Amino acid sequence: MNQQRRQPALFLAALALLAVGTAMLPTVKPPVGVGTKPPTGADLLFDGTRQMLDQNWTYWNGPRLSATLPIKWFLVKDPAGKGMVLNTNDPAAAGGKYGAADIVTKKLYRDARIHVEFMITEPGGNSGVYLQSRYEIQIVDGDTTSHGMGAVINESPSPYYAYAGIGKWNAYDIQFRTARFKDGQRTEPAMVTIYFNGKKVHDNQKISQVWGGPNSGIDGGNDGGKGITDTPGGLKLQAEGHNVLYRNVWIKPLELAKADTDF
Repeated sequence: MNQQRRQPALFLAALALLAVGTAMLPTVKPPVGVGTKPPTGADLLFDGTRQMLDQNWTYWNGPRLSATLPIKWFLVKDPAGKGMVLNTNDPAAAGGKYGAADIVTKKLYRDARIHVEFMITEPGGNSGVYLQSRYEIQIVDGDTTSHGMGAVINESPSPYYAYAGIGKWNAYDIQFRTARFKDGQRTEPAMVTIYFNGKKVHDNQKISQVWGGPNSGIDGGNDGGKGITDTPGGLKLQAEGHNVLYRNVWIKPLELAKADTDF
């Protein structure tokens, strides 16, 4: 083979080897799980200090709100780590009055990557993470139904197998795409992908409505929760009169043009 023919042949062989090598590389996902630190561009929402709680959060002004500022959620020592963490047991929510003392970020969000760590300290402990103050990702010990732990509430089964249990820190890593609208009409539903303690438990799960009525979230009282509007909302954490703890809460705004929340 002459020099001119050898060079293209060697080049093509190198490309083939590169393609094979690239195909064999493992898929690498962003860091997920307990202890994941906020990436560049993320808003750290709670770092264990009262200052950050008051700076970034307020009570959610829903129809059942009965708590008054300053926020009555309180700081306690981390029972399984260092520093201080946030206890949801606001007196106004005693007896499970959800919506009476939920807290929400002052900043509003649309598409986002979200990280929340929580600990349930006693059997039956109940709270919830609300995306855009609408869509609840359930936190409740002992419930394995579509209304249970880790479920996109009433939209998906509970991935209870991923739950670490009472007295252990758990982590939700969430990529959320808000509903899309044209001329005031919803054209695409909200969508979410979730890792629960490092395990992918929901992949591009569509969310059809707000569940739980007007005391639960934005648009909950609009056409039975089906009347979703194009109103942005903050990240909301639920008080239900239980000793559920939170730490290391952060959110990174995104722009997800494509209907795909995988990460």
